[in-house]
Amino acid sequence: MQFLNDILSHLFDRGSMAKNKPEASALTSEELLELVMTTEGDVSANVYAHQLLQRFNGMDDDAMLGFFNHILALDLDANSLIAAAKAYRDSQSADDLAAISRHAEPRWQELFRRLNAVANGTVALVHMRKKLLGLSRANPELKRLDVGLKALMLSWFNSGFLVLKPIDWATSATVLEKIIAYEAVHEIESWEDLRTRLAPEDRRCFAFFHPAMPDEPLIFVEVALMGDTPRAINDVLKTPREVIRATDATTAVFYSISNCQAGLAGISFGNFLIKQVARALQRDLPQLSRFVTLSPVPGFRGWLNDQKPALHADIAAQMTSLDDIDDLLRQKINVAAAEYFLASSRADGRPHDPVARFHLGNGASLDQLNLFGDRSDKGMTQSFGLMVNYLYELDAVEKNHEDYSRDNVISASEAITALVPPPKP
Repeated sequence: MQFLNDILSHLFDRGSMAKNKPEASALTSEELLELVMTTEGDVSANVYAHQLLQRFNGMDDDAMLGFFNHILALDLDANSLIAAAKAYRDSQSADDLAAISRHAEPRWQELFRRLNAVANGTVALVHMRKKLLGLSRANPELKRLDVGLKALMLSWFNSGFLVLKPIDWATSATVLEKIIAYEAVHEIESWEDLRTRLAPEDRRCFAFFHPAMPDEPLIFVEVALMGDTPRAINDVLKTPREVIRATDATTAVFYSISNCQAGLAGISFGNFLIKQVARALQRDLPQLSRFVTLSPVPGFRGWLNDQKPALHADIAAQMTSLDDIDDLLRQKINVAAAEYFLASSRADGRPHDPVARFHLGNGASLDQLNLFGDRSDKGMTQSFGLMVNYLYELDAVEKNHEDYSRDNVISASEAITALVPPPKP
């Protein structure tokens, strides 16, 4: 009976609060924001938060910029923080330590938490951060907001919350449409093209989802089960082709990895994704002995043009007859590619190539250079068609990761390291 009374009381309170709430249409965005921050009770605060998110979705860029600048006013009180730190220095008390925590956080952190608490609030904040990142390019003061929002998202999208799901031809059309839209490496041109990547026995696809965004893939990877390591993307994507039995495959090829949410930029999921997918494949297909990528090299042509313009010109002059390129020029390209990966001039010592930094940071090895592996317009524009295979040896990835993270040591095959002469004494 007491439980029933509590429910009725809660419903009555909700009705009373609804009668006393100001009409959202009569409030400015700033007034709605203040109500979100000051209203007592989760129900009313959530109502105002929902209305504020709806208002935000209808804003143009100028209105969003004004809205974000208003949020910036919810900054921390630096003087109070300094005073709290001094008090803790003298007292070492738990209460003064708690005071530091309270004063060290801008009030906008609490605003984002309250917005996240409403239905679909997480999705809305991911979209909000996408807009925030875009506006920050011309308005660097907004980057302060992103420091707080990104910190919250790193917590909300902790790997422990992510759910790995297979994507196949029976997956809901809602998700499949997003796979088509979000594919960022090798464009999916039609539903039939998607079917050739999902339906055959020797093809797999996996995606990470978050419980608060069940119909929104965060990142996905496409996998080809093959009998050997491919040297060209056409070996993977060509149609028609001979389909092999999954149980006959020896090599799992990760040929496309696409991040789906621009609002989650800087929050890495790929390192968890590849390793979990490799383990899942090995569990289901224990005969698989090799896990490799077939990866683009998006910065190679630009680097060549800057660092080796004569070689760049030689290759560009022969782009219409790649098969006729002589052995000497091929060797020069291979040497330049090895230098591009292994002899960085970056201040941090990491490779020039962003895809290389991703895979090497995950513990992969640079295994094989594939000249003209991608002869599409995009591949030729980015890298003169160069592709590479990164090798994921599951027993070695942790050591490779540690060596790379700590000392910038790049694990690479002997065939590649032999192309780069040692530095002169």
